[in-house]
This record gives sequence, structure tokens and C-alpha cells, in this order.
Amino acid sequence: MSARADRVPGWVDWGLLPLLNLAAALAVSGLVVLAVGESPTRALWVLVEGSVGNAEAIGYTLYYATNFIFTGLAVAAAFHAGLFNIGGEGQAYVGGLGVTLICLSLDWLPWPIVIPLAVLGSAAAGAAWAFIPGWLQARRGSHVVITTIMFNFIAAAAITWLLVNVLIKPGQQSPETRHFAEHVWLPTMHGLLAQLGVAMPKTPLNVAFFWSLACALLVWLFLWRTRWGYALRAVGHSESAAVYAGIDPARVIVMAMLMSGALSGFVALNEVLGAQHRLILNFAGGAGFVGIAVALMGRNHPLGICVAAVLFGALYQGGTELSFELPNLTRDMVVAIQGLVILFCGALERLFRGPVERLFLRRTASA
Repeated sequence: MSARADRVPGWVDWGLLPLLNLAAALAVSGLVVLAVGESPTRALWVLVEGSVGNAEAIGYTLYYATNFIFTGLAVAAAFHAGLFNIGGEGQAYVGGLGVTLICLSLDWLPWPIVIPLAVLGSAAAGAAWAFIPGWLQARRGSHVVITTIMFNFIAAAAITWLLVNVLIKPGQQSPETRHFAEHVWLPTMHGLLAQLGVAMPKTPLNVAFFWSLACALLVWLFLWRTRWGYALRAVGHSESAAVYAGIDPARVIVMAMLMSGALSGFVALNEVLGAQHRLILNFAGGAGFVGIAVALMGRNHPLGICVAAVLFGALYQGGTELSFELPNLTRDMVVAIQGLVILFCGALERLFRGPVERLFLRRTASA
């Protein structure tokens, strides 16, 4: 960050700028809604009501947010090491394969054995898929952006082939595996609350949400409270300075990609083990790419990522309601509106930084 940016209050970078980006995205989205003959204020109300207006809507919002927390943390872990991991989608798919192989082969065992193994399997598979781009970047100089993009396509093709030719449930045409034994499914939120006497509508929200919050805490502890995290951030700030301090950048790059891949692999816990209970095509649903915008909007800090993930979860859930309630807003247009939010909060996240910095510097100089 520049010296000028250091003189701006921290709440501006963490709070004001993301809100300005979000406001700009909603303003442009309002113009799109107006152009198709719908009321922007009604569309905004439907979006808010559909995402947080009742217990069922909140359940779906947090269910989507769980995926985005995992992938946002994955992007941030690599970013702090100076890497741009765009392979979260493929790493999530391979993580799903790790969960599936364990559950299909071991779901005759009790859940206290299978579920921890599934958690480890998702992390190990996602980390293994991220290891190759990380090693190529560290040892061969292959840019991690290019290799992770390529590995997304390889993962998608490999999973498709496995589902069609190897793992498909016998006697069916749909490319998906059989359902896992019910006792190894992750507990749902409505099921847990029912045991406590609290009624909640049925949603796919499950305990993977709590694991995503725990991962956010663990990532924060690792990055800012351990010497390995310090080494990772040192390489991200200045590789030459890290070498001067005795840090091996190649080892740090591989470590960061392993961590990033494991976090992406956890998406499979929410989707495969918690919601679908089987491996299906495209279960990640673009969460790996949304995680990039979530990390940028959350300033690559675990707390900011959690907040941004809930926002994007609300956009996904509220966007679904928009397509139902407003007939002129097709599903494709809702996706376009979501894309505008990602554009302003991600690629254009520095749009208002210059004017805001000048404003605060002018006020500081006149004080």
C-alpha cells in the first residue's frame, strides 16, 4: 500500500470503500432493471426480502455463503503469498472426488470415523490438485494464473469422465453416483434445531457453515499469529526481502497453494456431503470464481471475507426470488446483475480509492 493510503483511516479501506463499490453496483443494476420496465425500488425490496426476509431465506443465504467463505479464504491464502489462485473451482471438484471415494467405500462404518475422514479427504484432494501449479510456479516459473485456469478444465473433464464411465450408479443415465448412506450425511441446521425444540424450515444449510467460520479463525491465526504465516506474508510483500531474511520463497509458494487448495476442497463438504449426498456434475456452481470477488471485497482478511460471503450469498438467494417475482427479469438478467456486483466489488474495487484518499488528505491538511 502507498504512503498516501497509510494516512487514510483504516475504516475507510475496510468499510467505506466496499460500501461505495456496492452502492455503485446497485445503482447500475437499478438502471438495468429500469430499462426492462421494472421498478428498481421494488426489485431491491424483493432482493432483500428474498434473502433475509424469513428463516428459510436466511438458511439458503448462509448455505451459499458457506461455499464463498471457503473459496474466499482460499484466494486470500494464496494472495498473501503474492499468488493469484484462479483454480478454486477445479480444486473444489477434486475435493468432491475425495469426499465421494471415502463415503462410497467406507459409508458402512459409523459416522465418527467416516466424516472426519471425508473432511481430510476433501482437504487432501484439493491440496493435491493445487500442489502441481504451486510446484510449477516455485520450481519452473510457470505462472500460477495460467496453470490453475488450465487445471480447472482438466478437473471438470476428469470428473465428467469418472461420473459417466466409472462412478455412475448402475442402472441410471444421469451422471451421478449413488447416494451415500444417510448416517454419514452432515447434520442439517433445521435438524439440529428441531432436537432443541426450535422449528426452522427445511433448507440445505448444514454444519459445514460452522466449519467455514472455524476455518476463517484458523486462517487468521495462521497468517497473523505463526511464523509460517509471517513467512508467507513476507514473500507476498517482497520476495527479495524474504530471501534476505532467510525465507525460501519456493517452499512458501508451495505451502500457500496447498493451503489454498485444501480450503477450496472444503466446498465439497457443504455441497456433496451436506446437501447433495452424492457426487453430481457442476456441484461447485461457480463458487471458485465468486471467491475471488469475495476475497477482494473482504480485503483478504478472514473477517471481511465472512461478511462479503454473506453479501454474495444474499445476492444469490435474493436473485432467485427476483426471477420469480418480477416476470421481466429473467434468470439471465439476474445473473448479469450479480455479475455487476462482482465487477464493481472485485475488478473495480479501487474505483473510488483515489477520490476518497484525496478527500481525506485534503481534510487532514486543512485541519
